[in-house]
Amino acid sequence: MIRINLLPFRAERKKENIRRQVSIFILSLIFVLLCLFYYNYSLSSDITKLNDDIVATNVELKKFNEINKEIDRIKKTLENLKKKMDVIETLEQNRHAPVRLLDTMTKMVVAKRMEFTRLEDKGKSVKIEGIALDNKTVADFMVRLQGCGLFKNVNLKTLRRQEVQANNLKYFQVICDKVPDQKPVQKSTEKKAKT
Repeated sequence: MIRINLLPFRAERKKENIRRQVSIFILSLIFVLLCLFYYNYSLSSDITKLNDDIVATNVELKKFNEINKEIDRIKKTLENLKKKMDVIETLEQNRHAPVRLLDTMTKMVVAKRMEFTRLEDKGKSVKIEGIALDNKTVADFMVRLQGCGLFKNVNLKTLRRQEVQANNLKYFQVICDKVPDQKPVQKSTEKKAKT
């Protein structure tokens, strides 16, 4: 019987199998290292890109913060101007009030029967002092004040006899509240709405 020695062939095959496994391991290790290197490179490029975006965003944020500060400064200036304009409007509305008050008072006087000695404007009320010939003249004056539309709550505070140059006259004090004026601003906005 013939004997064949298969041991060297098996040993050769075993060596080749080990070489193949070692080369697969080395190639797998190189592949894993390449994948890790690529992943690391990808992450570092993403980090660099995000850092650049953060820097650009901070620059824009500083720019917008400066713009916001400028807007706040402009708003404060506008508020101050609005307050000043409101004061000017109020002054403009009220500048004719004393003239109108005196004009109304001169129209309300009962001619040749009375005269004023004092007229005091206290904002919302008016205090009128004067001398009249009799009680009827004071009553007529008060009715005229009530009917003129400029005053409400016309009240006689004092009425007493006073001797002036040997004549018995009547001293009176009348206090009345002013009717609030309608603001002309509403009229101007109505005119703007119509045009």
